[in-house]
Amino acid sequence: MVLFSVLIRLISFFTSIKANVFSTGKKLAGSIISEKLAACVNIVPGIESVYWWEGKVQSDAEELLIIKTREALLEPLTEHVKANHEYDIPEVIALPINGGNQKYLEWLKNSTREN
Repeated sequence: MVLFSVLIRLISFFTSIKANVFSTGKKLAGSIISEKLAACVNIVPGIESVYWWEGKVQSDAEELLIIKTREALLEPLTEHVKANHEYDIPEVIALPINGGNQKYLEWLKNSTREN
């Protein structure tokens, strides 16, 4: 069993950045957990990203979602994010979990759906 931590950035172009980013991130996190695509989602507020988009440098306030799931769920999780995220190309990056508290890792496995 291979476990993954998936990172997703949420960017808001709205005037009330914190409220809009927070509600988007919380809604997406809730749907991911409800669908049992992950065992846990951490929402990290206060991220600022500088990136190249549409021919120029952009800078936006962001929220980072750290999602703990299994390798077998990476594809359905990515599809769920693409279907429920407001951006054309949402960032989904998977990093393997190489070890940790065995009881936590078992809880992670048991808290997610089969596929």
